[in-house]
Amino acid sequence: MGLSGTKVLEEPPVADHFSLGHRQAPCVGGRGSVGKRTSGGHCVEFTLERSRRVEQTLVEEVHRSAYVADGHADSLMWNRDLSVRSERGNVDFPRLREGGVRLQCFTLVTRGLPVIGGFPLLARWNGWPAEALRSERARADWQIDQLERFCAMPESGAAIARSAAELQANLEAGRVSAVLGIEGAHALGKDLSQLESFYRRGVRFLSLTHLMHNEAGGSSFPLAKKGGLTGFGKEVLREMARLRMAVDVAHASRALLDEVLGGPAPVFCSHTGVASATKLWRNLPDDAIRAIASRGGLVCVIFAVEFLGGRTLDDLSRHLLRALEVAGEDHVGLGSDFDGMVRLPRPMRDARDLPLVTRALLERGVERRVIHKVLGGNLRRFLEAGPLA
Repeated sequence: MGLSGTKVLEEPPVADHFSLGHRQAPCVGGRGSVGKRTSGGHCVEFTLERSRRVEQTLVEEVHRSAYVADGHADSLMWNRDLSVRSERGNVDFPRLREGGVRLQCFTLVTRGLPVIGGFPLLARWNGWPAEALRSERARADWQIDQLERFCAMPESGAAIARSAAELQANLEAGRVSAVLGIEGAHALGKDLSQLESFYRRGVRFLSLTHLMHNEAGGSSFPLAKKGGLTGFGKEVLREMARLRMAVDVAHASRALLDEVLGGPAPVFCSHTGVASATKLWRNLPDDAIRAIASRGGLVCVIFAVEFLGGRTLDDLSRHLLRALEVAGEDHVGLGSDFDGMVRLPRPMRDARDLPLVTRALLERGVERRVIHKVLGGNLRRFLEAGPLA
C-alpha cells in the first residue's frame, strides 16, 4: 500500500544476527539499544530488534517530511511507459510519487551476461529498435530517448536533473527528479570522447564494469576476471574526474575498487549489501565501506533479497543498521535495484511501499534526523556536492 495506507507490521520482533565488532565501546541508550559513535562524538542510536509499535501517523509524518531518493533502478530496460501507472515492475512516476520519492537514479544497462543470448535477446524481447540490438552506445541512447519522452509527458510529473539547480527547481515544482547513470564503460565503445557526449545528455555517474569484466577493468561477478583498471579504464577515470562524474563501484572487483578509491573522482556505491551482515560475493566488506565513507562517498543499500540473507524487511533493516554502524550516519542511503530482476523483501511490492522502510527504522529506534539522511538526504547531498555541482 502507498504512503497513506501502509500496513502496520504485526509479526513478532525478529532478532538480527550479526556481530557488532565495535572498535570502541558502543553507544548505550535505553534498554537493548546500541549504536555507533561518530567522529564528532554524536551517538547514532538504534535497537537490533523491532522493539516498539509505531503509529501510522508518525510513519506518514516522518516519510512525508523526508527528501526520499533512491540510488538505483533499472526500469529503462523494460518496455513500458513510466509516465503512466502500471502494475508491472516496480517503478513508474505515479508510483514513485505515491511512495514519496523526490529523486530516482536510473541506470542504463547495455550488456548482460554472455549466456542465453545475452542482452540483445532481452532487448529484442522488449521491442527495442534494431540499431539498439547491434550497438551498446545505441542501447544507451535509446534508453535516454525513452526517459526524455516519458518526462515530456505532462502526466509524468518528472524531469531529468542535470544540476543541483534543476534538482531544486523540480522539488519546488513538485516534480520527481530523474538522475542518469550507466552500468559499464563498455557503453563507450572504447571511445573516450563518448563520455562527454553522454555527460551532455545528462549522465552524471558511471560504473566502470557491470556483470562481467570489460575494456575498463574487472568485475565482482564470480565468473568475471578480477583485475584492476586497464589502461583504458585509467583514461576513463581521469576524464570522469574532469567532468565531475561520480564513479559507481557497485560491480567493481576489489582491485578495481581500491584503484578507484585512490583516484580523484567522486565515489559511491549505488546498490550493495553489507558483507558483515550477509557474507556474499556481491556485498561490500566493512573496510571497503569505511574507505568509501572516508572519501566523502556513499553506500546505498540494496533491497534484493538475493543479497540480504533473508526475505523480509527485517533483513533489509539488518543491512541498513550495519551500514550505519560501519559508515556512519552521513554515508548511507537507499539503492533499491528496482526493476533489476530481483525480489523485494516482504511485504514490499514496489516503489509505493518505501514508507515501510521508514516504519522499519522507526521501530528500531533510529532517530528521525538519521532516517531523513538514509531515506535520501545523504544521496542528495552527495550528488549536489559532486556530479550535480
